[in-house]
Amino acid sequence: MSKHGKVLVAMSGGIDSSVAAMMLHEQGYEVIGITMKTWDYASSGSSKRETGCCSLDSINDARSMAVSFGFPHYILDIREEFGTRIIDNFVDEYLAGRTPNPCVLCNTHIKWESLLKRADMLDCEFIATGHYAQIRKENNRMVVSKGVDETKDQTYVLWGLTQESLNRTIFPLGTYKKPEIRQIALESGFADLAKKSESYDICFIPDNDYRAFLKHRLPDLEAKVEGGDYVFKGKKVGTHRGYPFYTIGQRKGLDIAIGEPVFVKEIIPESNTVVLGDLEDLKEMGIHVRDFNLIKYASLPQDYVALTKIRYKDPGRLSTINEIDNKLNIVFHEAATGIAPGQSAVIYEGNDVVGGGFIDRKPLKKL
Repeated sequence: MSKHGKVLVAMSGGIDSSVAAMMLHEQGYEVIGITMKTWDYASSGSSKRETGCCSLDSINDARSMAVSFGFPHYILDIREEFGTRIIDNFVDEYLAGRTPNPCVLCNTHIKWESLLKRADMLDCEFIATGHYAQIRKENNRMVVSKGVDETKDQTYVLWGLTQESLNRTIFPLGTYKKPEIRQIALESGFADLAKKSESYDICFIPDNDYRAFLKHRLPDLEAKVEGGDYVFKGKKVGTHRGYPFYTIGQRKGLDIAIGEPVFVKEIIPESNTVVLGDLEDLKEMGIHVRDFNLIKYASLPQDYVALTKIRYKDPGRLSTINEIDNKLNIVFHEAATGIAPGQSAVIYEGNDVVGGGFIDRKPLKKL
């Protein structure tokens, strides 16, 4: 009989999830490891050697860790549901002129759903991951907050998790910094694990070239969309390679010179138009947010003020937030630049995640 109950730990084979499993085992939980096979790189058209969470090496590393501590380990093949829910959405979002946020969708609809389903099958009370985040119960709600190591904080991609999911979730690494995790692995005899490099790419795009991925998935796409108009200050100033191959705020790789620095301001898929602007043109005072999920509170008061991040590395800015017509209306106290529809807007109260949602295609008009 375990001291704390049974926990199903998502193990990618990397240092974070491996140390998380080791910690829980040493704390007296009955640990079961599970590695989810979400993707194989042969399907991506990449020439890069298969690495990362879905590679055979990573799966073997996760299994070796489990064997060394004597707890069970399973491999879960979810490539079909991952392809349907994540890959198809990724392609569809670019075709709609938006910039997708696959990690949020994957955490919400693939990883947690799959983990909880298998946890029930294996009679596990809890699930755990190697995310750098913290979780607590407050006012009868589960609250997610930033991990101690803000350079590794991953709360931005966790805003979609439900109260039911969070009630069974453990984040063992939330009170640690990354160097401490490496030291724990080293002192536990896992030198190779401690030296493992990290990947910041999207898992199914190992070379971080989403354009090549789109072309591989849709071989006739380039021919269909090339030659669209670049528009600057209301006038056509050139032609581009096709609207899906650009993102809001992009400056490099535009292959156009008009005498001043320009950025992608807007993408209009209906007319295959990429609207350019200067830095001032990129400034917006607010956004609409769809498909939002609240974590810390069941609802927000009128004119609620909090910090809003519009991208993963965004420091955020104070905002006034109201719920209108099943969307969040967010007005920034200072202008934001490079707002990309399809990305996540995540609301913070101090270190706590209030909630988040997807940025709508049309930002608010300048105020």
